[in-house]
Amino acid sequence: MYLWRAVDCEGEVLDVLVQKRRNKRAALKLFRKLLKNQGISPTKIVTDKLRSYGAALRGIDMEHLHDTTNRLNNRAESSHVPIRRRERKMQRFKSHKSTQIFLSIYGPIYNLFNTQRHLISRQTLRALRSIAMTEWNLVTKSA
Repeated sequence: MYLWRAVDCEGEVLDVLVQKRRNKRAALKLFRKLLKNQGISPTKIVTDKLRSYGAALRGIDMEHLHDTTNRLNNRAESSHVPIRRRERKMQRFKSHKSTQIFLSIYGPIYNLFNTQRHLISRQTLRALRSIAMTEWNLVTKSA
């Protein structure tokens, strides 16, 4: 299985898609889903050098936004780390469907608690974490 993740420039997880193949059709599905859900058109699309990304972007006439320059996709690659850690604890995901369900739920939760710690002071971090916990408590009480 291949994990397709879309991350914005600030590290927020936009969408997660698990598929069996890593070809043009799979990339098209991801891009179409992203464009439909976001509502705004991107100014730049950064990916690794997999050819199916370029083919998919040519298919939707957005190849002029595609950038594969060295190390620009580090933010997306680094955002895989928490999922890989979670996968090891669960001793691998058992099925394609359970993986997709888990990751669809895990993305928004990760966004809520993820802060760019190196950019803010400790006092601001504490304030942001308390706001996140308050929001989390509201969401979990209503469910």
